[in-house]
Amino acid sequence: MVLGFGGVSLAVDLVADGARSIAGPLLGELGATALVVGLVTGSAEALGFMLRLVSGPIVDRTRRYWSAAIAGYALTAVSVPLLAITPFLGAVGLTAAAALIIIERVGKAVRSPAKTVLLAFAANAVGRGRGFGVHKLLDQIGAFSGPLLVAAVIAATGMLWPAFAVLLIPAVLAMALLLWMRSRVPDPSGFEPEAEPEVATTDNAEAAEAAAPRHAHRIPLTFVLFSTSTALTALGLIGFGVLSFHLVDAELVPLAAVPVVFALGMASAAVAALATGRLYDRFGGGVLLAVPVLAAGVPLLVLADGVGGALVGIVLWGAAIGIQDSTVKALVADLVPTTRRGTAYGIFAVFQGAGTLAGAVLAGALYPDALAIAAVTLPAQAVALTLLVIVVRRQSRARSRTTD
Repeated sequence: MVLGFGGVSLAVDLVADGARSIAGPLLGELGATALVVGLVTGSAEALGFMLRLVSGPIVDRTRRYWSAAIAGYALTAVSVPLLAITPFLGAVGLTAAAALIIIERVGKAVRSPAKTVLLAFAANAVGRGRGFGVHKLLDQIGAFSGPLLVAAVIAATGMLWPAFAVLLIPAVLAMALLLWMRSRVPDPSGFEPEAEPEVATTDNAEAAEAAAPRHAHRIPLTFVLFSTSTALTALGLIGFGVLSFHLVDAELVPLAAVPVVFALGMASAAVAALATGRLYDRFGGGVLLAVPVLAAGVPLLVLADGVGGALVGIVLWGAAIGIQDSTVKALVADLVPTTRRGTAYGIFAVFQGAGTLAGAVLAGALYPDALAIAAVTLPAQAVALTLLVIVVRRQSRARSRTTD
């Protein structure tokens, strides 16, 4: 299951991150300003997080994890290749592109809580930090390969639209693998013996929920503090839409090289996810203290005038993103009861989405003044680090009590 979902994520992220790597330049080519790019890409990312507040509780109640995962992946598989037609739509091209970019992230919102719960079940058998880390490594191979594929197509054709069209191939492969996995493992809750099995009907799911102990329905304060810390960290990561716009606008790299820069960030994310996943299993949440530290340097470096500083900033940005999308989720699974994981991932995504939207809009509005952007994001990282220290200490005390 871990490797299977890793394979699906590899193919889907090849599609999604291949598109994300040139979303900013595509919108710019269609007439968008830096602020519009920030609003569109930031809103898309935010919806991709915030709508999980709806999809998470739904999968908790219905236990239809596979159905939600398949529907969400399908939205991405359809919307990204359709971006290929937007340059031919004339005046409505920008609107259509913005809508498709948002739909792709909505697909992520639909699938993510269900997929993460399915993965949490399976990862329980190998260690959650390790399981999420291995999954993220495979995920990032796709996130790394997609931009390289896109860059190759752009270099060969000199145009953006063929790069989106070719992404239809991995999209079809991802859906085929996902449907095959569903047929082989219809109920992955068996990987976690203490968890209740997946329930086919809403009535039975509600009955099982009512029978659970009262403490199994609570969302802990530690989880809320952790979510707030993550939102503040996301504020400083800005978003690649604005970052890629800057790379082209400041003439730091040619258009065909922008996806390669994104791939560099994804390679950094893969290494960080795998390393911190193993460290998390051994040492606990303390390894996550690195995330706000990494995020603190991103705005000043990436939005600098020199390509060297921008590339270093991209490496830091990728490392922070990788940890947030892997080891951070392992901590969420450990902080909340099994029966509330889908809901917790939804709530967590709202915090993360709010921070992501705020960071993208902030960067778009203040662009190109990196110092003004850093004046907001640096204090935010200081508060995020403080909250994270509190979370780690509370988690450590809780583990000690459980051991005793």
